Amino acid sequence: MLSSRFKPWHVPLFLSKYGWLVLRKRPVLVHFEVTLRCNAKCGFCDYWKTPADARKHELKSFADAARHFNPMLVTYTGGEPLLRRDLEEIVSAVDAAVRLKYVTLITHGGMLTPERASSLRDAGIHQFNISLDYLDGRHDTARGIAGLTQRIFHQIEGMRARGIDNIRFNTVIKDDNLDQLMPIVERASALGCGVNFSVYTNSKNGNADHMLNAPHHAALDDAIKQLLDYKRRRRGVITNSDAYLEQIPQWVRGEITEPCKSGQRTIHIDPLGHVKRCPDFPTDFHWRDFRAYEPINCNACFYACRGEAQAPLRLSRVRDVMGRPQPHALA
Repeated sequence: MLSSRFKPWHVPLFLSKYGWLVLRKRPVLVHFEVTLRCNAKCGFCDYWKTPADARKHELKSFADAARHFNPMLVTYTGGEPLLRRDLEEIVSAVDAAVRLKYVTLITHGGMLTPERASSLRDAGIHQFNISLDYLDGRHDTARGIAGLTQRIFHQIEGMRARGIDNIRFNTVIKDDNLDQLMPIVERASALGCGVNFSVYTNSKNGNADHMLNAPHHAALDDAIKQLLDYKRRRRGVITNSDAYLEQIPQWVRGEITEPCKSGQRTIHIDPLGHVKRCPDFPTDFHWRDFRAYEPINCNACFYACRGEAQAPLRLSRVRDVMGRPQPHALA
């Protein structure tokens, strides 16, 4: 599911760059954590506890780091990246520093307006990823922002009206939203959007409230089967690889023993310019002192950034990238 700013002939170029980076053992995806401040209050995350004066120490530009790593994929994340009033300047500088790349922004959506989205698109954002775990008020409660869910849908209508064509929901699979997964897919499809799933972990702050345990295994199996069946019928709405979705029940059951390759194909750079292999790990060194990571025996999470980086490159994955959802009415 590429933005319309890319054409089918870009796909082999991206595949070539992917192969080049992997052969050189360089990160394919670089996450720029432009701030750790956040104005949501999610129970599974403590970023909202970051003091406001942390802004004084945040990097003004990530362009030099982007130029150094020359990644194929760039993601702006946080915290809540839209708290950076200079985010457009940051994005524009990285856009000029790296020639062939695909750029995404991850946001809770509470501060995203069609006007700001257009400004960020012009600066170099190709894809907007908006967190959405429920279709009802539970999402407002989970994120600690009143009216957030309806605000998200309202702003998406305005973004689509402005020609912003690549919007995804980032949905975390939890113990209490298994019945929401297909409805979220259907809503995304009706809006001409996509969905990217990940699976809940308590590795951020130890909150195990939404972990998927043995009583949820059968329902999880059924939910994943429905997602895979949908993908085989309609490519381009669910943007995870088949391989990642297939492995979620295995991870939940503790059956994945493969070392984690975080830090090899994906890295995170924090607001001070320091590198960590994973969003939930401490930093190790400044990006200028980068040293290639070795796989680590850790199965604390099965985030999409881990699972997708380690997923085999199948033909179905290329079909996912080429697929494009078209808005249609809900049944």
